[in-house]
Amino acid sequence: MTLANHWNCPVLSSDSDFCIFDLKSGFCPLSSFQWRNLNIVKTTQDYYIPAKCFSLDAFCHYFSNMNKALLPLFAVLCGNDHVNLPIIETFISKARLPLSSKGRRYQRVVGLLNWLSHFDDPTEALDHVLKHLPKKGREDVKELLCCSMEEYQPSQVKLQDFFHCGTYVCPDALNLGLPEWVQVALAKGQLPPFISDALVLQRTFLHTQVENMQRPNAHKIAQPIRQIIYGLLLNASSHPEDISQNTVPSQPLAFNEVERVNKNIKISVVYAKQLLKDHSDLSKLTENIGCFQLPLARRQMLLLEALKVKQVVLESIPALLQLPVAVTCYWLQSTEAKAKLHHLQALLLGMLMEPLHAIINCPGEEDPRAGGAKTLYEELQRVKTPTRPGARLDLDTAHVFCQWQCCLQMGLYLNQLLSTPLPEPDLTQLYSGSLVHGLCQQLLASTSAESLLNMCPEAKQLYEHLFNATRSCAPAELFLPKTQSNSKKRRQKKKAGSQSKNQEVTTSNTRHWGDRSNRFGLLMVESLEEHVETSELE
Repeated sequence: MTLANHWNCPVLSSDSDFCIFDLKSGFCPLSSFQWRNLNIVKTTQDYYIPAKCFSLDAFCHYFSNMNKALLPLFAVLCGNDHVNLPIIETFISKARLPLSSKGRRYQRVVGLLNWLSHFDDPTEALDHVLKHLPKKGREDVKELLCCSMEEYQPSQVKLQDFFHCGTYVCPDALNLGLPEWVQVALAKGQLPPFISDALVLQRTFLHTQVENMQRPNAHKIAQPIRQIIYGLLLNASSHPEDISQNTVPSQPLAFNEVERVNKNIKISVVYAKQLLKDHSDLSKLTENIGCFQLPLARRQMLLLEALKVKQVVLESIPALLQLPVAVTCYWLQSTEAKAKLHHLQALLLGMLMEPLHAIINCPGEEDPRAGGAKTLYEELQRVKTPTRPGARLDLDTAHVFCQWQCCLQMGLYLNQLLSTPLPEPDLTQLYSGSLVHGLCQQLLASTSAESLLNMCPEAKQLYEHLFNATRSCAPAELFLPKTQSNSKKRRQKKKAGSQSKNQEVTTSNTRHWGDRSNRFGLLMVESLEEHVETSELE
């Protein structure tokens, strides 16, 4: 709204909130554009597409020249993205709004507008709204409504400066005492919303993926990385008088993480990792002609220490794959992960897609390696297409890959916060869920990684470098023959078989499908795999 008014141009959007904003040049709903009706201006031969433009002045004139300042109150009483109070229904029912002959929602909208048009300003109208509500809680409702109405006011920040000269001053960033380079990076979108949420709100959202709800949240595996991120942000936003050069606060700063706990969304408290100021001072990451006061080697060391990887491990890895390989090493070392050999192999084979694509599309003379690379690339593309439509998802495999993606996400964020000591990979080519899941099925069935790679020696050599680098960090049992690695499981099964008869009866009862009339009964089953097996037997 602020930019549109500064540049005197209309807003094109599907968001009805723009009917409330006071826009100088109006609001054009995207649904009103006649996209296929191309017209020509005869005098200039220019083309145009007909559309409708909503005018707030015309709208208010229709309702008895209503004061435009009343519209934000109208929006919050109707219920918007910010307010949806059940107690507003009390006001609606008692206010005896003028009725219309059309539908209920239309009646409410028109009735509210006609009712509000009798008031001179929002303060008078708000007082009348509160009179219809119970005395207890009026002040709380008033505060919430007033805060929500503020959302419709023009911004005081001169955003146009960013588009003209690339500079932007954020009041929140100034209040936090952030280094200038952090402010610039946030303004340019070079740091993710996760970072700004942690800085400003000390609260972050950990989005749930398609994972096994009976296992701990997939984000749990990357919590140590997040704690280091929080520690760096704590140093970045601390004033000199708060933290001396080589000391840290006696009490670590707490951050709230909104995450999945079992099948519920809860807020967990996580503490920042305390870091020495002189070893992790983000204020020294200045952008003077690309020369960083905190050396590249030091920033790289901070990143690799967080990912529990030594620099020597990455020496034979191409630059664009060093960060994904370092993340994979971290993932393999975590006790949270239940990764198997075929999971690792599938991930590494998936990482070959971009190098293969580069070989195939090499400009100039035809690359002699292109034949084998193209054959392997096409074979991997075929794996992405499931042979059996609707094939059942292996939930444990999905959870393992979710954990890897969480590690990659936080590894990327930490790398960005340290001003990219390792190059960022092309995420669109790095990971494909359908590919790694398909590879897992093939590797478990009969196909070996070596047989796939034999058609392209260059890809095979790169794969071996990737595998050897990650192998150095993986637990030894990952590479044991299946007969050895499964012996412990067999002993556990044997022990489970000696349970009492009563326990066996209980187990068999819980495995039964139960009330088939309950459409959502599947949500109550402890193990999805047990339900599928039982259904097949029946």
